[in-house]
Amino acid sequence: MKAYVFPGQGAQFVGMGKDLYETSAVAKELFDKANEILGFNITEIMFNGTDEELKQTKVTQPAVFLHSVILAKTLTDFNPEMVAGHSLGEFSALVANGTLSFEDALQLVSKRAMAMQKACEITPSTMAAVLNLDDKIVEDICASIDGVVVAANYNCPGQLVISGETKAVELACEKMKEAGAKRALILPVGGAFHSPMMEPAREELAAAIEATTFNTPTCPVYQNVTASAVSDPAEIKKNLITQLTAPVRWTQSVQQMIADGATSFTEVGPGKVLMGLINKINKDAETIKA
Repeated sequence: MKAYVFPGQGAQFVGMGKDLYETSAVAKELFDKANEILGFNITEIMFNGTDEELKQTKVTQPAVFLHSVILAKTLTDFNPEMVAGHSLGEFSALVANGTLSFEDALQLVSKRAMAMQKACEITPSTMAAVLNLDDKIVEDICASIDGVVVAANYNCPGQLVISGETKAVELACEKMKEAGAKRALILPVGGAFHSPMMEPAREELAAAIEATTFNTPTCPVYQNVTASAVSDPAEIKKNLITQLTAPVRWTQSVQQMIADGATSFTEVGPGKVLMGLINKINKDAETIKA
């Protein structure tokens, strides 16, 4: 079975999507429509901006989404039998399997980015990557610390991202190193994504998601929150809302897709981050770059 996967924030690069805009009438039309929907010229930042401009959450999230979805729409043999996306990438996956329209998904992604940005400004918070430490040890250390710090991204075995209040994350990093982590490194992010710190953003996005039409998908989406196949629109909605404050179970999602018959994984969007993670999760998995 063919699985298609979509990257999240962090995969962006200046120049992304420019080749599509210049060579595909479908892509050009969708990019132009995106500028209208967003109310600012995102294509100018994507194609010709600076790293700094592209790094703003309100730009990054729609940019990665647009590159992924528009690339998918220009593929000739695009026929997914299962889809998944890493964090933000879940919205791209939901357009790919027909759950959301391009326009509705872009508006939700934009609202999500703004809401997350606002939540980040309330309390000093951050994320950190922890390498070569068992998941259970990471979870136990997080639980032992005073303050908010949680496991946020299960990226692949031996690579877990933690998220929370800055002081709690810094203290957790010290304890992770003492416990034998190869590295425990604070990440250059705007705040504590996929943690309880995102509760204000979750509430704001919930209202927007509830008001949006979700169609029955053409194939299941393996959602970050459950790491299992979901096809019921009401359940997809619920999980998408929960996703902001819950961990991204990427390792578990890929393992479940393989267990359910995935024979190849095609990464659609900027970069090859997910291909690398999938190969670490299962070295025999076939990965393809769209």
